[in-house]
Formats: sequence, C-alpha cells, structure tokens
Amino acid sequence: MHALGALLAATATPLPTPTPTVDPELVSPGPWGFGVIAVLALVVIVLIWDMLRRIRRARYREEVAKQLDAEQAAHDNAPGDPGQTDATGDAPTGDDDPGGRSG
Repeated sequence: MHALGALLAATATPLPTPTPTVDPELVSPGPWGFGVIAVLALVVIVLIWDMLRRIRRARYREEVAKQLDAEQAAHDNAPGDPGQTDATGDAPTGDDDPGGRSG
C-alpha cells in the first residue's frame, strides 16, 4: 500500500500551462466601467446622507411632539389660573351668559 503511494508520488504528472485565448484588454472594464462605479458610489453616499437627515428630522419632530403633549397635559391639569385665556385668546370676562345678561 505504501509502495503504491510512493510510486504515484514519484511520477510527476505534467501540468498544462494555460494559454490565453481572449485579449485581456477586451475583458477589462476600462474607463467607462470606472466611471459607472464612481457615479454609483456617489449616488449611494448621497442617498445614505439624505436618509440619515430624514431619520434625524423625524426623531426631532417626535421629541418636540412629546414635549408639546406634556406641556398641554400640564396646562390642562393645572387648576384655573387667573391669567388663563379662552379659545379666542382673550382673557375671560366672567360674562358666560350667551344672552348678554348679567346677574
């Protein structure tokens, strides 16, 4: 068994040398290929930058909305302040009678 392995290892098998059948200049991407890849890389970078900007803007809007909701809830739960205004922005006059009668 070992003798057979030694005999196979001793005999050298010739390795074929590859011969080029296609001109290497014809299969390279050339300057057009480089240009396309460069433009594609720039487009991807701009898209990533824009996506991050939009995500950041949405996050800030969410934080501001939470702050406004908290302020509105605090304002609604506060006892009647003397400086409170009605829906028109005017201070309440005490005349809540729609007919204009007092007393």
